[in-house]
Amino acid sequence: MNKKNYISLANKAAKIQIQELKKIKKVFNNSFVKAVDLILNCKGKVILAGIGKSGLIARKISATFSSVGIPSFFCHPSEALHGDMGQIERKDLLIIFSYSGNTAELSNMLKYANRYKIKIIGIASKKESLLLKASDVKLILPQVKESDITGMVPTSSTTISLLLGDCLATTVMYQKKFSKEKFKVFHPGGNIGKSLLLAKDIMVSGNKMPVINYNKNIKEALIEMNKKKLGVVVILKKKIIKGLVTDGDLRREYKKNAMESNLSKLMNKSPLTISENMTAAKALSICSDKKITSLLVVSEKDSNKKSKKLLGIIHIHFLLQNGIK
Repeated sequence: MNKKNYISLANKAAKIQIQELKKIKKVFNNSFVKAVDLILNCKGKVILAGIGKSGLIARKISATFSSVGIPSFFCHPSEALHGDMGQIERKDLLIIFSYSGNTAELSNMLKYANRYKIKIIGIASKKESLLLKASDVKLILPQVKESDITGMVPTSSTTISLLLGDCLATTVMYQKKFSKEKFKVFHPGGNIGKSLLLAKDIMVSGNKMPVINYNKNIKEALIEMNKKKLGVVVILKKKIIKGLVTDGDLRREYKKNAMESNLSKLMNKSPLTISENMTAAKALSICSDKKITSLLVVSEKDSNKKSKKLLGIIHIHFLLQNGIK
């Protein structure tokens, strides 16, 4: 086969799936609204289940719910027969995926849920299927054309199932007013979580900050700098930032034997400050652009004032150590 045909075949498969996915709009009806309400009002866990490829879809949607703060886990219907059913409580909610809706392994899980009045959201393509008959809310997937050469291998059908699950999750997120800040709480690791870190998440504060009163001398500033090891000392007057002295500034004065000199002539009287809510990524960009190693962090309300109280200090090493790029 001409290798150029690979791209045309891939384009053909993609075109079929893109066309078939438009049918998802048929599912956005009153049953979809009821399903979202059940998830929002669930007092227990949102438990996902499915067999085979539908099980893989269910696992992914469960992971999505968990990642946005909705207690959720995947329960394999076959494993449930051997004790896992005990994890499902009356206050929980079951969301079960099965494109045909007639998968035999689902039978016992459905009987258990119906017996103990556990709510079920069933997602299948056949209205008269075993799954949908047992479900409290029935989400009927549209029949779709598979995108493989035989028209039989689950491709478009799995994609539209995944899309429906994601639409449920994103609608719930919207109603819960899920934000980037909340996302950061549930994703402290990984590139996304790191990109959402703020200045206040990385800065040093309190006794870890190298600070000194404005009426102190260069010798005292050098002692403080050596003690805190950030390469700078912040000059304060009643907690208000008056200036900044760097390691280089102090070393040059040390060579001049001017250790008893006042700091006012030496310090930078307009040091660069950033808001506590600035993203860490932007802070790193400022350090790179300005060719500086430290930034002074102030509160959001002080960021536009002339007199600013020091909240913390960010060093470029903190940013790099946290994987900020």
